[in-house]
Amino acid sequence: MRRTTPLALAAAALLLAGCGSQQKDTGSSGKASAPPSPTRSAGGCTGHAELTAADHGRTVCVAEGGEIRLTLHGTRARPWKAVAASGAGLRAINAGFVLRPGDASAAYRAVAAGTVKLTSSRPLCAEPTAPGRVSCKGIEEWTVTVRVG
Repeated sequence: MRRTTPLALAAAALLLAGCGSQQKDTGSSGKASAPPSPTRSAGGCTGHAELTAADHGRTVCVAEGGEIRLTLHGTRARPWKAVAASGAGLRAINAGFVLRPGDASAAYRAVAAGTVKLTSSRPLCAEPTAPGRVSCKGIEEWTVTVRVG
């Protein structure tokens, strides 16, 4: 039987702790946000951003000509509504296919300086499947502000 030294165990623990983890940027809002995109313009805005439900409440800066793609994973019982965009600076482009019922997917190209609010929502609880079951009227909101710079 082979004996494992404490040094080897410590090295393995450090290696495993670093695998797959990325430091989150909390920015000035104090909320955790996704790691920055590897493509940044001179103005500090990203050239490409992938958004998910975890990005709720974030503000993202995208350089003109850059793209935003987002996927909100839902279920048949709790589907996301189609993503709505209000404001100027983004143009909708082909987002591809949504493969699962309940998901919402969208894609935009940053075409001009401006600010756009992206929003969606879904039921907080699934609808009851039989009479007499518990239900709720809550709504889960999702919002991201996109600044095109």
